[in-house]
Amino acid sequence: MNIELSAHEARVLGCLIEKQITTPESYPLSLNALTNACNQKSNRDPVLDLSENEVQALIDSLSRKHLVIERSGFGSRVAKYQQRFCNTEFSVLQFTPQERAIVCELLLRGPQTPGELRSRAARMAEFTDADQAQSALEALASRESGPMVQRLAREPGRRDSRYAHLFSGALADTFIEDTPGNDAPSEPRHSPVLERLALLEQQVSELREEIALLKLKA
Repeated sequence: MNIELSAHEARVLGCLIEKQITTPESYPLSLNALTNACNQKSNRDPVLDLSENEVQALIDSLSRKHLVIERSGFGSRVAKYQQRFCNTEFSVLQFTPQERAIVCELLLRGPQTPGELRSRAARMAEFTDADQAQSALEALASRESGPMVQRLAREPGRRDSRYAHLFSGALADTFIEDTPGNDAPSEPRHSPVLERLALLEQQVSELREEIALLKLKA
């Protein structure tokens, strides 16, 4: 899988997929609508405060990756944008409705348990039973073209493991369970030092992204 997204690029794509499903009458999205969607306080984690200039820079970056396209329509005075990440005529990635809803939620909120995903993704796809989210996750984790999601090590105090998308690069081995099918309780293998290192790496990545955006504004 050659797709690698920054955290903010993942948010932009997640918003476009979400609005395409939930409010098709308002899709594609203008820059203003997309900025509002990125900064939305519900169904988002973390809550962001991106400016229109920052979102435009993210759109430009995703356009260069052929994941977003401008599609304004005849006579429109405002540029509007749509995703070509998945389930379009331009997309290599084709998901079932349940898989697409789960991927969207992971892009919008980060790692979540199957139960959380089933509950939150139900606004975008119907889940007939409690096992359907788990089945969709297993399908995403075992795709022939490469895994799209990865199960993380179970955290203290949690009954279920969380899943994360892999569109922002591979996850560190210390955060991955040895056996995806093993339901027995396991002790987390990540140490405070490794957690701190992972946090610092994420902060450096975010700072680099912010510097790039500031350069575009200058």
